[in-house]
Amino acid sequence: MSDNRLRHEKSPYLLQHADNPVDWRPWGPAALDEAKETDKPILLSIGYAACHWCHVMAHESFEHTETAALMNALFVNIKVDREQRPDIDQLYMAALHALGDQGGWPLTMFLTPDGKPIWGGTYFPRDARYGRPGFADVLRQIAALYRNERTQILEQADKITAHIAAASRPTEAGQLDAALLDRATDAILGIMDPGAGGTRGAPKFPNAPVLGFLAGRAEGTNRPDLTTVVSATLLGLCNGGIYDHVGGGLARYSTDARWLVPHFEKMLYDNAMLIEQLALALPRAGRDADLFRSRIEETIAWMQRELQLAGGGFAAGLDADSDGEEGLFYVWQRDEIERVLGKEEADFLSAIYDITETGNWEGRTILNRLSHPERLSAQDEARCRRVLDTLRRHRETRPRPSLDDQALTDWNALAITGLATAGFRLQRPDWVDLARTTYAAIVDGATDEGRLRHVASEGPNRARAFATDLAGLARAAIALHQATRESHWLAEAGHWLDDLDRHNGDGAGGFYLAPDDGDVLIVRKRDRLDEATPNAHGIAAEAHVRLWALTGNDHYRAKADAILAGSAATIRGNVFGTASLLSALDLRLNIRSLVVIVPEDATADALLDALRAHGGRHLVVDWRAEGAPLPEGHPAFGKGTVGGKPTAYLCREGSCSLPVTDAAALAALLERGVSADQVFI
Repeated sequence: MSDNRLRHEKSPYLLQHADNPVDWRPWGPAALDEAKETDKPILLSIGYAACHWCHVMAHESFEHTETAALMNALFVNIKVDREQRPDIDQLYMAALHALGDQGGWPLTMFLTPDGKPIWGGTYFPRDARYGRPGFADVLRQIAALYRNERTQILEQADKITAHIAAASRPTEAGQLDAALLDRATDAILGIMDPGAGGTRGAPKFPNAPVLGFLAGRAEGTNRPDLTTVVSATLLGLCNGGIYDHVGGGLARYSTDARWLVPHFEKMLYDNAMLIEQLALALPRAGRDADLFRSRIEETIAWMQRELQLAGGGFAAGLDADSDGEEGLFYVWQRDEIERVLGKEEADFLSAIYDITETGNWEGRTILNRLSHPERLSAQDEARCRRVLDTLRRHRETRPRPSLDDQALTDWNALAITGLATAGFRLQRPDWVDLARTTYAAIVDGATDEGRLRHVASEGPNRARAFATDLAGLARAAIALHQATRESHWLAEAGHWLDDLDRHNGDGAGGFYLAPDDGDVLIVRKRDRLDEATPNAHGIAAEAHVRLWALTGNDHYRAKADAILAGSAATIRGNVFGTASLLSALDLRLNIRSLVVIVPEDATADALLDALRAHGGRHLVVDWRAEGAPLPEGHPAFGKGTVGGKPTAYLCREGSCSLPVTDAAALAALLERGVSADQVFI
């Protein structure tokens, strides 16, 4: 009988493997001690619940009795959920990169009993094919090498570990300036696809950190080439098959170069960042504004309908597979659509959404509007929505993809930021309230013995907060401050940044991913590269810059400068992978603060409307009741209202505009910025 110990875990991914005949162990001291005591190497398998190729390898090998027996005889087998333990995932993914493999999931690594990497790969078929060796052959070869060539194996493991450790050491601080932004912009633009958007070729990922950086630069420089590629990317995401036109929400990536064929898993983080990017794009969207609003509304509705958890917060994502087949829940046949809708409505929809008898993917249809991106009349767009809703209700009768129901703190922080931003921009107080209640649910559910945890739920092996959790909640609190105009959110943000520095700071302007009292790993990593989500350093630098502008506290500016200076070598070496840090640098150099002083019993609705329509990515808004003092170091210190009206001052680099009380004048000022003839001397 299998000695599989995953049945005691809470992770949906680990529980997917709880009935395997493999003697799986969760990561922890007990599993490592067992490897040392039995002198067996470790087989480490890392994945996540919505991962298609993880399922394939599980069905082929981990559920196969003979393969499982071989694993049990030769290795101590450890299974890790990368969503719960990004620190372990990043560590051993770096080891795989050091071996020359580009990586991916499932991540399959072979380790010494003390956790040092020997060799690895990603998906291995049970029998040799696709140019990959068979998994059983790999198992035998690694075990034989460990048994017969122990000295060489241990030397290689030491070298790989030393390589990872060297990459995680602090680098010398460097100077960052506007010239670097220009060079980085041009370098990234050179690999972008100006026609379809995203990076050139296939696959195409949403890559919100890169999109956000280019959008900020387009806004700040008015370069048409940047505007073109940002617009093309947003339109590709909104019109391509990567977007679920029936039910709302974005898939993780497109397997082709047109955004047509998604890898069908739908993750919270992609959709949270899509909402934010579309909301921030609205002031410059022009004729695409209605499309962006529709996609925001549909995506939030999908999140509430399919990801929102009973206790508050959002689940991590939905599987790509249902009934063991990738995409089965999402694709259509023309005759099925006609049976559901009738011929007239099916014909109407088919002409717009690329629905044909032969299909556009493996004989089936992925709905998309790539060939008809133009907006229809309001009447026809409403008709589309009604018909698509009918398809959605029919689709609910199909076998559903499984839900990864973990409420991850950092991904929920992205959702809070997106909801608060969209709620403010689109005047949807219900979305702002949802952001507020999500924040409360996550903080309450993830706090244990006074410390924030990475997963907001009960259960064993809950890791303490990672740097992405703390930085993300700080940024989320600032977004809530901007949406609600409630000052206590700034104190919340400061609290999380203090915790980040206390438990994850390296003393040299950087952050370890894992806290100082987390599991002891062979290397404590402090990477500065973005993944699908922004790196903690980029998030933290942005949060510090915004808090500096909102509070006038130079401590936050100094912390932001230290993060950026400590990241200089990494940024220069990989501008694409450090887009979130580049965005933070752009913000640091170009941030503007709009101070709005509001008399008692007055409303600033007209100024708010101007702000929604014209406020950009480099702007923070400091709402002040009349008489609430600004810090003495703030450039607007001592300023007040004019004529008893709500009064705005646009400030930058120690100077402020003349007072503005008129909405049209504020709109013009926001478009123009602060210039020498507008400032107090």
